[in-house]
Amino acid sequence: MAQPLNYGDDVLLVEEEKGRTFLVRLEPGKEFHSHRGTIAHDGVVGQPEGSTVFSHSGRPFLAFRPLIGDRMFKVKRRTQIVYPKDAGWIVLTLDVRPGARVLEMGTGSGAFTILLAHLVGPAGRVHTFDRREEFLQNALANIARAGYADRVEAGILTAGEPFPVNDVDAAFLDLPSPWEAIPAAHASLAPGRPLTLIVPTAEQLKESVRTLAETGFVLIETVELMERPILVRQREGVRPSERMTAFTGYLVTGRKRLPATVPADAGV
Repeated sequence: MAQPLNYGDDVLLVEEEKGRTFLVRLEPGKEFHSHRGTIAHDGVVGQPEGSTVFSHSGRPFLAFRPLIGDRMFKVKRRTQIVYPKDAGWIVLTLDVRPGARVLEMGTGSGAFTILLAHLVGPAGRVHTFDRREEFLQNALANIARAGYADRVEAGILTAGEPFPVNDVDAAFLDLPSPWEAIPAAHASLAPGRPLTLIVPTAEQLKESVRTLAETGFVLIETVELMERPILVRQREGVRPSERMTAFTGYLVTGRKRLPATVPADAGV
C-alpha cells in the first residue's frame, strides 16, 4: 500500500498550468516559494502521492515522489549530464543489474552515477572517478541527497592512470579524450564484460573506436540517438514538435576479449 508523503521525503511539485517542476524535501515549518505562490510543507505532509496541493494564491500543484529520472535532472549542475535518451541505451549495454560493480570515469555532476547506484542496489557498488576535486564534491553532495552515498566510492584520477579496482562488471567513460582511459578500463574489467563511452565529436569517435579495437575490445557498436516529442492535441491534431533533443553525443560500446590461445596440436 502506498505511503502518504511525510517529513524527510523528497517531493516533486508540478505546476499544473505550465508543467514546471520543483524538487523539495519536506521539513517541519518550512515553505516552498515560487512565482505561483507559497506552499507550506506541513500542508503537503500526510497527502497521498498524486494529490493536488494549492499555493497561498490558489495555484494548483501536483505532489509526487520523484522518479529516478527526476532526481537525475534536478542535480546541482557543474557539468553537462547524460540525457535520459542516452542513459537507457548505456545501462542496457553495460548490463547493469543488482549486485554489480560498475566503474565510471568522468563523474561530472553525478546524475548518471545516481542512476547507476539505483540500478546496482544495496549490494552493488559504483566506483566513480573525476579529475576535478570541485566537480567530485558537488557530485557527491548530489548523490547523498538522492540517498545513494552508501553505494558509491569516489576518487580523484586522471585519464590514463590505473584504476584502483579490478574485475568490475562494467565500465563507463564520459571524457573529452576517452581513448586515454580505455587501456586502464580494459585492465580493470572482468573478461567478457562491457565498456561503453559517450563521445562528443566525430574525430574523437574515430580515435576512440581505433583504441578500443587495438586494446582488445570486440563487438564494437556505435549509435546516435535522437528524441522528438509528439504533440497530441484534440483540435489541432497530432504532429511532431518543432523542438527536439537531437545530437548529444556518439554512444560506443564493446566487449573485453581475452587473447586467443592456439592449441599445441593445431594444424596436426
